[in-house]
Amino acid sequence: MSLTLIGRKKGMAQVFDQNGKLVVCTVILAEPNTVLQIKRKETHGYNGIQLGGVPMTESQAKRAKKPIKGHFAKVQAEPCSVIRESRLDEVDQYQVGQKLDATIFADAQYVDVEGVSKGKGFQGVIKLHKMSGGPGAHGSGFHRHMGSTGMRTTPGRCFPNGKRASRMGGDKKTVQNLRVVAVKGNLLLVEGAVPGARSGVVYIRKAIKKG
Repeated sequence: MSLTLIGRKKGMAQVFDQNGKLVVCTVILAEPNTVLQIKRKETHGYNGIQLGGVPMTESQAKRAKKPIKGHFAKVQAEPCSVIRESRLDEVDQYQVGQKLDATIFADAQYVDVEGVSKGKGFQGVIKLHKMSGGPGAHGSGFHRHMGSTGMRTTPGRCFPNGKRASRMGGDKKTVQNLRVVAVKGNLLLVEGAVPGARSGVVYIRKAIKKG
């Protein structure tokens, strides 16, 4: 169990490493997260901390519900639009109101990044399931669909869980073992791509498999 930090994907960039190799990176803005609540095993049944990230705009803060406003006012913190809880083995080193930023990954070599993939709407089986389709010639009447799906008298039905045209994207995805290229202030550069669009919310933690 490791701490999960809230950030936003800002885009992609290219940097040169110490060996002069060009590395394609994703830039993540990990603004300081505020510790809103500390949960202990004696009172809640488990150890964990609750973090708030991505500060609300002035108009968002005005429209926020009273329980949300009171939750942040209790710890004298600025209202945030994202709240995330992390279960930890030990929570004694954290305090309510404490700020955590990207520097917690300064000694990490790899991280796991979770986000919501880009939504692509309703798509056919060629794009969604990578089916090959039919010939592209003019005489063919079978191009970009999946072909026959029906049955004869036996069993007289289509089997369930078959691949069909459906909604694509907009799913929670986690990319594991992304190498940490650099940590500069609130910016975290990781090698490779992470799910989501620009300014999308992502969650970063130290890699489970590589540490």
